[in-house]
Order: sequence, then structure tokens, then C-alpha cells
Amino acid sequence: MNKRLPKRIFPFIALMLLIPWPVAYGYEASRASAAQELIQITAAETSVQPTWTAFGKAVGGVTAGDLFYIDATDDPADINVTLYLTNTSELVHNYRYLILKVGLYSKTADGDWQKATGSESKPLTDIFITMRNGQVSFIVPGYAKYKVTIEEGSFYCYGAKASEGNLSPNFYLEIEQQGAMH
Repeated sequence: MNKRLPKRIFPFIALMLLIPWPVAYGYEASRASAAQELIQITAAETSVQPTWTAFGKAVGGVTAGDLFYIDATDDPADINVTLYLTNTSELVHNYRYLILKVGLYSKTADGDWQKATGSESKPLTDIFITMRNGQVSFIVPGYAKYKVTIEEGSFYCYGAKASEGNLSPNFYLEIEQQGAMH
């Protein structure tokens, strides 16, 4: 066996193990002008987004992080929130599975975040977004601030190469209320 081969492969493997693959994001920027004043959507900073390290034939977990912040403090109506995974056609080439648990939190009067409740103050059931379903929806009451998060997740990555596509999911958030899209 060639003694140089392990010396050449080791730096490549070490590099792949150390590269974090942060979650990319996107969000709806065009909203009706009247509703724009009532509901504001902000994408989370990269430093607080979920992360994980993906490389060939890896089974791994996801570090929790924030995706979006929703400010509906001036809107009294219930809000239908839909989170989309927009690049499943790219992800399917690099992952056998990708399962992400979505969290929804509301801001308290003290400024802390607590698990949000749905309409009629009922607790939300566990919400999972995968490459197969590609979207999740939930209804929350108005007059509140919310954050959409990834709480945890797992994946199995094939022999991925950066040149073969994107390893990071892209997310898109859509808000719908009283029959009007925002």
C-alpha cells in the first residue's frame, strides 16, 4: 500500500469533520402595506441559527437555534404560520433523512421566551419538518411576539461533497391571517 495515501486523506477528513454546516434561511419580504404595519417578520442572525456538522456517511444531531421572529403585538387576529423547507431537491442528493423538530415560543411580559400555545390556549403538539413533508403549519393568537426555532434534529448524510450541492436547508416563513396572505 502506498504510504503517502493516508497522509493525503487525513487532512481532507479532518477538514470535513471541522466544517460546520449552518442552516441557511429565507423569508417572505413582500407583504400587503396595511398588514406590514401589523405583523413584522425578522430572520434570526446567523450566530443564533441551528448548526450541525455533516460529512460522508455521518449520522448526527442538530444544535438548537432560532430561525425567525414574528412581531404580531398590534394584530388581534389569529395567525396561520407556515414554515417551508425550500431546497429539498438539493438536500435529497446528500441526505438519506433529515428530521427537524420545530419549536414555537412566545415572549412573556418579563421578556422571557416560553412555549407558545395555539388558538384557544391549547398546547401545540410536537411539530416536525422533514425532506418528505417539506412544510409545517400552526395557528397562534395575535397580540404577541413569537420565535420559530429548530429545537433538535437528526440526519444521515451520504458521501457528501460540497461541489454536489448544498448541505444546508433553506427556510421560508409565510404568515396568513383572516384570508389575506402576508
